[in-house]
Amino acid sequence: MNEAHTHTHDHADLKGRKLLITIILNIVITVSQVIGGLVSGSLSLLSDALHNFSDVASLVISYVADRYSKKEASFDKTFGYKRAEIIAAFVNAATLLVVAVYLIYEAVKRFINPQEIESGLVIWLAVLGIVANGFSVLLLYKDSKENMNMRSAYVHLLTDMSASVAVLIGGLLMKYFGWFWIDSVLTVLIAIYLLVVGYDLLKNSFNVLMLFTPKDIKLERISKKITTISEVKSIHHIHVWQLNEQETHLEAHIDFSKDLTLSEFDEILEKVEKILFDDFGINHVNIQPEYQKDDPKEIIVQD
Repeated sequence: MNEAHTHTHDHADLKGRKLLITIILNIVITVSQVIGGLVSGSLSLLSDALHNFSDVASLVISYVADRYSKKEASFDKTFGYKRAEIIAAFVNAATLLVVAVYLIYEAVKRFINPQEIESGLVIWLAVLGIVANGFSVLLLYKDSKENMNMRSAYVHLLTDMSASVAVLIGGLLMKYFGWFWIDSVLTVLIAIYLLVVGYDLLKNSFNVLMLFTPKDIKLERISKKITTISEVKSIHHIHVWQLNEQETHLEAHIDFSKDLTLSEFDEILEKVEKILFDDFGINHVNIQPEYQKDDPKEIIVQD
Protein backbone atom coordinates (compact mmCIF):
# COMPACT_ATOMS: atom_id res chain seq x y z
CA MET A 1 0.00 0.00 0.00
CA ASN A 2 2.83 2.32 0.89
CA GLU A 3 4.62 1.55 -2.39
CA ALA A 4 1.44 2.24 -4.40
CA HIS A 5 1.02 5.59 -2.65
CA THR A 6 4.65 6.49 -3.40
CA HIS A 7 4.23 5.49 -7.04
CA THR A 8 1.10 7.64 -7.40
CA HIS A 9 2.82 10.58 -5.74
CA ASP A 10 5.88 10.24 -8.04
CA HIS A 11 3.62 10.08 -11.12
CA ALA A 12 1.78 13.22 -9.99
CA ASP A 13 5.09 15.06 -9.47
CA LEU A 14 6.19 13.97 -12.96
CA LYS A 15 2.98 15.46 -14.40
CA GLY A 16 3.84 18.77 -12.73
CA ARG A 17 7.40 18.72 -14.08
CA LYS A 18 6.14 18.02 -17.61
CA LEU A 19 3.77 20.99 -17.37
CA LEU A 20 6.60 23.25 -16.18
CA ILE A 21 8.76 22.26 -19.16
CA THR A 22 5.92 22.99 -21.60
CA ILE A 23 5.27 26.37 -19.93
CA ILE A 24 8.92 27.41 -20.42
CA LEU A 25 8.94 26.20 -24.03
CA ASN A 26 5.73 28.09 -24.83
CA ILE A 27 7.03 31.32 -23.31
CA VAL A 28 10.07 31.08 -25.62
CA ILE A 29 7.86 30.36 -28.65
CA THR A 30 5.41 33.16 -27.85
CA VAL A 31 8.09 35.84 -27.45
CA SER A 32 9.82 34.69 -30.67
CA GLN A 33 6.58 34.69 -32.66
CA VAL A 34 5.43 38.10 -31.42
CA ILE A 35 8.75 39.64 -32.45
CA GLY A 36 8.75 37.72 -35.73
CA GLY A 37 5.13 38.58 -36.50
CA LEU A 38 5.70 42.29 -35.92
CA VAL A 39 8.87 42.31 -38.02
CA SER A 40 7.48 40.20 -40.87
CA GLY A 41 3.93 41.57 -40.83
CA SER A 42 2.44 38.05 -40.77
CA LEU A 43 -1.02 37.86 -39.22
CA SER A 44 -0.96 34.05 -39.13
CA LEU A 45 2.30 34.22 -37.18
CA LEU A 46 0.84 36.79 -34.79
CA SER A 47 -2.34 34.72 -34.47
CA ASP A 48 -0.21 31.69 -33.65
CA ALA A 49 1.65 33.84 -31.09
CA LEU A 50 -1.67 34.91 -29.55
CA HIS A 51 -2.75 31.29 -29.41
CA ASN A 52 0.58 30.40 -27.78
CA PHE A 53 0.12 33.19 -25.25
CA SER A 54 -3.31 31.78 -24.34
CA ASP A 55 -1.58 28.40 -24.02
CA VAL A 56 0.95 29.79 -21.55
CA ALA A 57 -1.96 31.06 -19.42
CA SER A 58 -3.78 27.75 -19.84
CA LEU A 59 -0.71 25.71 -18.94
CA VAL A 60 -0.18 27.84 -15.83
CA ILE A 61 -3.84 27.23 -14.88
CA SER A 62 -3.34 23.49 -15.50
CA TYR A 63 -0.18 23.50 -13.38
CA VAL A 64 -1.86 25.33 -10.47
CA ALA A 65 -4.87 22.99 -10.71
CA ASP A 66 -2.54 19.97 -10.71
CA ARG A 67 -0.88 21.28 -7.53
CA TYR A 68 -4.21 21.99 -5.83
CA SER A 69 -5.70 18.61 -6.75
CA LYS A 70 -3.07 16.94 -4.54
CA LYS A 71 -4.16 18.81 -1.41
CA GLU A 72 -5.66 16.67 1.33
CA ALA A 73 -9.34 16.75 2.28
CA SER A 74 -10.29 18.58 5.47
CA PHE A 75 -13.34 19.13 7.69
CA ASP A 76 -14.41 22.15 5.62
CA LYS A 77 -13.30 20.66 2.28
CA THR A 78 -14.32 17.02 2.50
CA PHE A 79 -13.51 16.32 -1.17
CA GLY A 80 -10.30 18.34 -1.08
CA TYR A 81 -9.59 20.08 -4.39
CA LYS A 82 -10.36 17.12 -6.65
CA ARG A 83 -12.47 19.30 -8.93
CA ALA A 84 -9.66 21.84 -9.52
CA GLU A 85 -8.50 20.11 -12.68
CA ILE A 86 -12.02 20.00 -14.13
CA ILE A 87 -12.39 23.75 -13.54
CA ALA A 88 -9.01 24.27 -15.25
CA ALA A 89 -10.16 22.23 -18.25
CA PHE A 90 -13.35 24.31 -18.48
CA VAL A 91 -11.46 27.64 -18.30
CA ASN A 92 -8.89 26.46 -20.85
CA ALA A 93 -11.60 25.32 -23.27
CA ALA A 94 -13.39 28.67 -22.93
CA THR A 95 -10.18 30.55 -23.78
CA LEU A 96 -9.78 28.44 -26.92
CA LEU A 97 -13.20 29.59 -28.13
CA VAL A 98 -12.54 33.27 -27.34
CA VAL A 99 -9.17 33.20 -29.12
CA ALA A 100 -10.73 31.46 -32.14
CA VAL A 101 -13.43 34.13 -32.57
CA TYR A 102 -10.84 36.92 -32.30
CA LEU A 103 -8.59 35.27 -34.90
CA ILE A 104 -11.46 35.03 -37.40
CA TYR A 105 -12.23 38.73 -36.88
CA GLU A 106 -8.61 39.74 -37.50
CA ALA A 107 -8.26 37.40 -40.50
CA VAL A 108 -11.32 38.91 -42.23
CA LYS A 109 -9.91 42.41 -41.73
CA ARG A 110 -6.54 41.35 -43.18
CA PHE A 111 -8.16 39.51 -46.10
CA ILE A 112 -9.92 42.74 -47.13
CA ASN A 113 -6.62 44.63 -46.87
CA PRO A 114 -3.79 42.13 -47.62
CA GLN A 115 -0.19 43.10 -46.82
CA GLU A 116 3.18 41.92 -48.07
CA ILE A 117 4.87 39.61 -45.57
CA GLU A 118 8.51 38.69 -44.86
CA SER A 119 8.02 35.00 -45.53
CA GLY A 120 11.56 33.79 -44.68
CA LEU A 121 11.20 34.77 -41.02
CA VAL A 122 7.73 33.23 -40.92
CA ILE A 123 9.12 29.89 -42.16
CA TRP A 124 11.92 29.68 -39.58
CA LEU A 125 9.69 30.63 -36.65
CA ALA A 126 7.05 28.13 -37.79
CA VAL A 127 9.74 25.41 -37.74
CA LEU A 128 10.67 26.48 -34.18
CA GLY A 129 7.01 26.21 -33.18
CA ILE A 130 6.65 22.75 -34.71
CA VAL A 131 9.74 21.39 -32.94
CA ALA A 132 9.01 22.90 -29.50
CA ASN A 133 5.29 22.11 -29.52
CA GLY A 134 5.90 18.67 -30.97
CA PHE A 135 8.18 17.89 -28.02
CA SER A 136 5.55 19.23 -25.58
CA VAL A 137 2.82 17.13 -27.22
CA LEU A 138 4.92 13.98 -26.80
CA LEU A 139 5.53 14.89 -23.15
CA LEU A 140 1.84 15.15 -22.30
CA TYR A 141 0.42 12.48 -24.63
CA LYS A 142 0.22 9.65 -22.07
CA ASP A 143 -1.28 11.77 -19.27
CA SER A 144 -3.83 13.29 -21.67
CA LYS A 145 -5.50 9.88 -21.98
CA GLU A 146 -6.27 9.72 -18.25
CA ASN A 147 -6.86 13.30 -17.10
CA MET A 148 -9.13 16.05 -18.44
CA ASN A 149 -6.87 18.83 -17.16
CA MET A 150 -3.84 17.34 -18.91
CA ARG A 151 -5.99 16.74 -21.99
CA SER A 152 -6.91 20.43 -22.10
CA ALA A 153 -3.21 21.33 -21.97
CA TYR A 154 -2.44 18.66 -24.58
CA VAL A 155 -5.16 19.94 -26.93
CA HIS A 156 -3.81 23.48 -26.65
CA LEU A 157 -0.32 22.26 -27.56
CA LEU A 158 -1.53 19.97 -30.35
CA THR A 159 -3.44 22.85 -31.95
CA ASP A 160 -0.30 24.98 -31.56
CA MET A 161 1.73 22.40 -33.45
CA SER A 162 -0.96 22.13 -36.13
CA ALA A 163 -1.09 25.92 -36.39
CA SER A 164 2.67 26.07 -36.79
CA VAL A 165 2.48 23.49 -39.60
CA ALA A 166 -0.18 25.66 -41.29
CA VAL A 167 1.98 28.77 -40.84
CA LEU A 168 4.97 26.92 -42.34
CA ILE A 169 2.93 25.90 -45.40
CA GLY A 170 1.68 29.46 -45.71
CA GLY A 171 5.21 30.84 -45.44
CA LEU A 172 6.40 28.56 -48.24
CA LEU A 173 3.44 29.51 -50.48
CA MET A 174 4.10 33.22 -49.84
CA LYS A 175 7.82 32.85 -50.52
CA TYR A 176 7.60 30.89 -53.76
CA PHE A 177 4.21 31.96 -55.20
CA GLY A 178 3.54 35.36 -53.60
CA TRP A 179 0.17 34.19 -52.27
CA PHE A 180 -0.05 36.65 -49.36
CA TRP A 181 -3.83 36.11 -49.05
CA ILE A 182 -3.08 32.57 -47.81
CA ASP A 183 -2.03 34.12 -44.47
CA SER A 184 -5.65 35.10 -43.71
CA VAL A 185 -7.09 31.83 -44.99
CA LEU A 186 -4.78 29.78 -42.77
CA THR A 187 -5.67 31.95 -39.78
CA VAL A 188 -9.38 31.17 -40.31
CA LEU A 189 -8.65 27.44 -40.67
CA ILE A 190 -6.65 27.49 -37.42
CA ALA A 191 -9.53 29.31 -35.70
CA ILE A 192 -12.15 26.82 -36.95
CA TYR A 193 -10.05 23.95 -35.61
CA LEU A 194 -9.84 25.72 -32.25
CA LEU A 195 -13.63 26.12 -32.18
CA VAL A 196 -14.18 22.41 -32.79
CA VAL A 197 -11.75 21.06 -30.17
CA GLY A 198 -12.55 23.83 -27.70
CA TYR A 199 -16.30 23.18 -27.83
CA ASP A 200 -15.87 19.44 -27.25
CA LEU A 201 -13.66 19.98 -24.22
CA LEU A 202 -15.91 22.74 -22.87
CA LYS A 203 -18.96 20.48 -23.15
CA ASN A 204 -17.28 17.54 -21.39
CA SER A 205 -15.93 19.62 -18.51
CA PHE A 206 -19.28 21.45 -18.17
CA ASN A 207 -21.09 18.11 -17.89
CA VAL A 208 -18.83 17.05 -15.00
CA LEU A 209 -19.17 20.40 -13.21
CA MET A 210 -22.98 20.25 -13.55
CA LEU A 211 -23.08 16.72 -12.05
CA PHE A 212 -24.66 15.29 -15.20
CA THR A 213 -24.81 11.50 -15.51
CA PRO A 214 -21.84 10.28 -17.61
CA LYS A 215 -23.13 9.64 -21.14
CA ASP A 216 -21.93 6.01 -21.19
CA ILE A 217 -23.97 5.14 -18.06
CA LYS A 218 -27.67 4.33 -18.53
CA LEU A 219 -29.76 4.42 -15.34
CA GLU A 220 -32.31 1.96 -16.77
CA ARG A 221 -29.51 -0.60 -17.19
CA ILE A 222 -28.37 -0.04 -13.60
CA SER A 223 -31.93 -0.63 -12.35
CA LYS A 224 -32.28 -3.79 -14.44
CA LYS A 225 -28.95 -5.20 -13.21
CA ILE A 226 -29.43 -4.43 -9.52
CA THR A 227 -32.97 -5.89 -9.44
CA THR A 228 -31.57 -9.27 -10.57
CA ILE A 229 -30.49 -9.66 -6.94
CA SER A 230 -33.34 -11.66 -5.41
CA GLU A 231 -33.72 -9.56 -2.25
CA VAL A 232 -33.95 -6.29 -4.17
CA LYS A 233 -37.47 -5.14 -5.01
CA SER A 234 -36.48 -1.90 -6.73
CA ILE A 235 -33.77 0.73 -6.92
CA HIS A 236 -34.92 4.33 -7.20
CA HIS A 237 -34.05 7.95 -6.48
CA ILE A 238 -30.75 7.40 -8.32
CA HIS A 239 -28.05 10.04 -8.76
CA VAL A 240 -24.87 9.28 -10.73
CA TRP A 241 -22.14 11.86 -11.27
CA GLN A 242 -18.39 12.26 -11.68
CA LEU A 243 -16.38 14.04 -9.02
CA ASN A 244 -13.48 14.00 -11.45
CA GLU A 245 -12.25 11.60 -14.12
CA GLN A 246 -11.11 9.03 -11.57
CA GLU A 247 -14.21 9.00 -9.35
CA THR A 248 -17.76 8.18 -10.40
CA HIS A 249 -20.34 8.31 -7.60
CA LEU A 250 -23.79 6.78 -7.18
CA GLU A 251 -26.34 7.37 -4.49
CA ALA A 252 -29.72 5.63 -4.49
CA HIS A 253 -32.54 4.13 -2.43
CA ILE A 254 -33.01 0.36 -2.55
CA ASP A 255 -36.38 -1.09 -1.61
CA PHE A 256 -35.96 -4.62 -0.23
CA SER A 257 -38.54 -7.40 -0.44
CA LYS A 258 -38.07 -8.36 3.22
CA ASP A 259 -36.97 -6.83 6.50
CA LEU A 260 -33.21 -7.49 6.50
CA THR A 261 -30.74 -7.52 9.34
CA LEU A 262 -27.81 -5.16 9.09
CA SER A 263 -25.39 -8.02 8.36
CA GLU A 264 -27.66 -9.27 5.55
CA PHE A 265 -27.77 -5.77 4.08
CA ASP A 266 -23.95 -5.61 4.14
CA GLU A 267 -23.74 -8.85 2.15
CA ILE A 268 -26.16 -7.56 -0.49
CA LEU A 269 -24.37 -4.21 -0.59
CA GLU A 270 -21.16 -6.01 -1.58
CA LYS A 271 -23.00 -7.59 -4.53
CA VAL A 272 -24.42 -4.19 -5.52
CA GLU A 273 -21.00 -2.53 -5.35
CA LYS A 274 -19.44 -5.32 -7.45
CA ILE A 275 -22.09 -4.97 -10.19
CA LEU A 276 -21.76 -1.18 -10.25
CA PHE A 277 -17.97 -1.30 -10.46
CA ASP A 278 -17.61 -4.20 -12.91
CA ASP A 279 -20.41 -3.17 -15.31
CA PHE A 280 -20.47 0.62 -15.01
CA GLY A 281 -17.10 1.72 -13.56
CA ILE A 282 -18.82 3.32 -10.54
CA ASN A 283 -16.35 3.28 -7.64
CA HIS A 284 -18.13 5.27 -4.90
CA VAL A 285 -21.53 3.96 -3.76
CA ASN A 286 -23.94 5.29 -1.15
CA ILE A 287 -27.15 3.28 -0.67
CA GLN A 288 -30.18 4.07 1.51
CA PRO A 289 -31.97 0.79 2.39
CA GLU A 290 -35.78 0.76 2.64
CA TYR A 291 -38.52 -1.72 3.47
CA GLN A 292 -42.16 -0.87 2.79
CA LYS A 293 -41.38 2.84 3.01
CA ASP A 294 -44.01 5.12 1.52
CA ASP A 295 -41.98 7.31 -0.85
CA PRO A 296 -41.72 7.84 -4.66
CA LYS A 297 -40.33 4.76 -6.45
CA GLU A 298 -39.32 6.36 -9.76
CA ILE A 299 -35.72 5.92 -10.94
CA ILE A 300 -35.35 9.71 -10.97
CA VAL A 301 -36.96 11.78 -8.22
CA GLN A 302 -36.60 15.56 -8.16
CA ASP A 303 -35.04 16.55 -4.82
